[in-house]
Amino acid sequence: MASKITEFFREYVVIFSILLAIIGFFVLFIGIIGFFEDHPLNFLNISDDILSWNLYFLIIGFIILGTGIWYLYSYYKNRKFILEEIKTNKRSEIIKMHAELKSVVKHLPSKYKKMLNEKEEELNIK
Repeated sequence: MASKITEFFREYVVIFSILLAIIGFFVLFIGIIGFFEDHPLNFLNISDDILSWNLYFLIIGFIILGTGIWYLYSYYKNRKFILEEIKTNKRSEIIKMHAELKSVVKHLPSKYKKMLNEKEEELNIK
């Protein structure tokens, strides 16, 4: 069950990380608004009871925003690494990086694992 959930999140990591970043930004924004007495942006009609928790919203928003940005950065960094390494047609370079490529592919959607498997078959790597 847990592996199915992990695979689902892995397939849609970009969407979830962007959603996390947006939610984190919104919660962080509410936390920042709470520090102003006049609430210059009262168009959200947020009650003062909620705004009294501004420090907690600020901390939670920062954590959620940081998590979303980190997952997005990690995805694009790993994606760039895989795509650059798969471009090569040198068998020796793929063999040198094989263990690292396998570990990086575990954290990416399944299409990158298929791309790596095709490259391994093309270069006769087991």
